[in-house]
Amino acid sequence: MSDLILDYTNVMSAAVGEDNGLTDEEISALAPRAKQIHEELASLRASGDKPFYDLPYKKEEAKKLKRAAGALAKNFQNFVVLGIGGSALGTTAMMTALAHPRHNNLSARKRTGARLYVADNIDPDEFSALLETLSLKDTVFNVVSKSGATAETMSQFMIVYDLLKARMGKEWKKHVIATTDPKNGILRRIADKYRLKTFEVPLGVGGRFTALTPVCMLPAAAAGLDITAMLEGAAAMDARCKSASLKENPAYLFAAIHYLMDTSKGKKMTVMMPYSYRLKDVADWFRQLWAESLGKKQDFDGNPIYAGQTPIKALGATDQHSQVQLYVEGPHDKLVCFLETEKIDSQLTIPPVFGDEPELEYLGGATMNHLYAVEKDGTEYALTVNKRPNMTIRLPQVDAHSLGQLLYMLEVATAFAGGLYRVDAFDQPGVEFGKKYAYAMMGRKGYEKLKKEIESGEKKSRRTV
Repeated sequence: MSDLILDYTNVMSAAVGEDNGLTDEEISALAPRAKQIHEELASLRASGDKPFYDLPYKKEEAKKLKRAAGALAKNFQNFVVLGIGGSALGTTAMMTALAHPRHNNLSARKRTGARLYVADNIDPDEFSALLETLSLKDTVFNVVSKSGATAETMSQFMIVYDLLKARMGKEWKKHVIATTDPKNGILRRIADKYRLKTFEVPLGVGGRFTALTPVCMLPAAAAGLDITAMLEGAAAMDARCKSASLKENPAYLFAAIHYLMDTSKGKKMTVMMPYSYRLKDVADWFRQLWAESLGKKQDFDGNPIYAGQTPIKALGATDQHSQVQLYVEGPHDKLVCFLETEKIDSQLTIPPVFGDEPELEYLGGATMNHLYAVEKDGTEYALTVNKRPNMTIRLPQVDAHSLGQLLYMLEVATAFAGGLYRVDAFDQPGVEFGKKYAYAMMGRKGYEKLKKEIESGEKKSRRTV
């Protein structure tokens, strides 16, 4: 199997100038810190404190998930994930990357597995429409919440539970699977009470690092994706990430480049721009990983730091016609990271029609594949000549092995970047405050005081026109 390549030519000063680019000396100057962070992370891993590192080696669990998926396929045509954030984004990224682009529209004979729907939003119109179009007798719902306190997911589950009981009667439990904490939490209590089929979110693995756990791997297996190959790809990347050397460890180098661009070159935003439609939702998954892990107001010592780049997703060639103008000529505040693949499965030749139109003659007989590659090269060239730093993560092809490499590399890069910024990459206090607001305003017991404070403050500060 081939490995992905990190091409950082165009982040160097030789390509984009000293004001916007890095020198070998600047990267090398991080080596002592890199070694220290590497040793700290290795120690945490060895102690079992960061179990996400060892997920690539859970092959027995993968076999269990594949068996479960096979059993589900005998009874259900539809698999619906009720989850949000880390409980949904990884699954969506896997599905877009590895399934047929019109997977859910294919007949059962042509599909690799069940239809897969990820209900990651509580917009009433969207969720109602999903429920209206499903045949409940052919559908299993996978409720994913480690704590069971996630208001969005549990509100969906409560609606589904009520609907299933009304339509399915005593058979409703066959249509629900819970992925949650092994022992604790509201969803675990509900699952135990009703004796629901369950899978575990491993202890110590936070939501945005759960891509290689049953959170995402069960739905992926249900859709017929090759989860074993994903784990093998992640393990291959883990072997490359065992080195403390920035020039040998692609995850560390990715993190170091972003850190230096942010802190010394003013690149406060990072754009992930896939030139493969299959990878577009990896960019969405990465946004949460990078933003929630590194966007922190305090460092390890409690000092104010307000760290973190703003991650942006774009899609080539679509966003050449909406975003690239800003990237090329707007503020010098962005680093662009392309995702591309050396091999595309489909080959499309453009027929030599409209011969009476000279302006279109050059397209006839060419392939859309070549045009797609040229479009990416053109965007890269435009950025580089305008002194805009950019880098490329190049996959040999979009398959399960390469995707496993990519996801694992970005997770390790995020953990390492936390060390560079000196922030906890594994908590999310800002998100927790938003959850408490929802609890208070929805009338959850114990949050009455907070509700009064919020309502009082909003009355005083609200301005309208």
